[in-house]
Amino acid sequence: MFSAADHDFMARALRLAERGLYTTSPNPRVGCVLVRDGAVVGEGWHARAGEAHAEVHALQAAGAAARGATAYVTLEPCNHHGRTPPCVDALLAAGVGRVVAAMADPNPLVAGQGLARLHAAGVVTEHGLLEHEARELNIGFVARMTRGRPWLRLKAAASLDGKTALANGESQWITGAEARRDGHRWRARACAILTGVGTVRDDDPQLTVRDVETTRQPLRVVVDSRLETPPTARILDGGPLLVIGAVADAARAGALAARGAEVLLLPNAAGKVDLSAALAELARRGINEVHAEAGARLNGSLLREGLVDELLLYLAPCLVGDAARGLFDLPALAALADRRQLQWRDLRPVGADLRLIARFAE
Repeated sequence: MFSAADHDFMARALRLAERGLYTTSPNPRVGCVLVRDGAVVGEGWHARAGEAHAEVHALQAAGAAARGATAYVTLEPCNHHGRTPPCVDALLAAGVGRVVAAMADPNPLVAGQGLARLHAAGVVTEHGLLEHEARELNIGFVARMTRGRPWLRLKAAASLDGKTALANGESQWITGAEARRDGHRWRARACAILTGVGTVRDDDPQLTVRDVETTRQPLRVVVDSRLETPPTARILDGGPLLVIGAVADAARAGALAARGAEVLLLPNAAGKVDLSAALAELARRGINEVHAEAGARLNGSLLREGLVDELLLYLAPCLVGDAARGLFDLPALAALADRRQLQWRDLRPVGADLRLIARFAE
């Protein structure tokens, strides 16, 4: 059984891990707190890939006081050489007496081996404390490691009657400034921002993080079967861009490449982009969370293929009428029993608008 103090120290480690929310990709967000005789003697978090892990920062802060201490870490310590040495080695060298992990590492290179080695060396090991919170913090990393596909969060802003734009395409702005700023925070935590060529043509978005401070811009990804992204599009500025097409066109591909975009062809049998293969490719590149901001057609395709994990919706207190454009291009149902059920995860006001987060019921 974990004590109240154990819960408090792990909660502190989770708050530390959150400091890496925008920066750790493709690594998980991890925090560590070292406690000896009831007092914190060192703490740290992982900031970015290639730099020291949370345990190493905490051990450096603790110095000799780490001997005999308890390490509260939000993810099982690694036991393999990556860009940095194994954290298990550092914990053993420091003489830590107990390690409490919020959750086992889903990475097959770790997968229990870190805790097992610590236990074999005489260190008391436990895990499962605030595991749900730890998994939520690294939901994209867990998804990539366990199913080979990133966590896909579909974001949309709509009127109260579910419309994203007028019939003529006008959409700026349905929601207010605070909702848009909040949307940038979700962009910032993602590893990639996904859209379709229709959105690029109609809105000419940048799809960069601008309203929050971050040292990293997510990869922008455009689903564009026929490589119709205009070479003058603003999305070609401001950072890396991947255009995923389905039809080979050397001239169009060359024009996009000349603007710095990478072009990748992933066709399906219908001559469209294979969306499942596209997400698998993003996972192969270390993408944990995908933030989709697209139009009704791509939104509908992602939903129909079962690739959406979470909906992030901003609803404005206005009505724009039936002729306006809807959220999702989905086929009509013959019976209500065929509907896909959602579960609310969060609902709160953001400025004058309402933010809803939902996931599909299991």
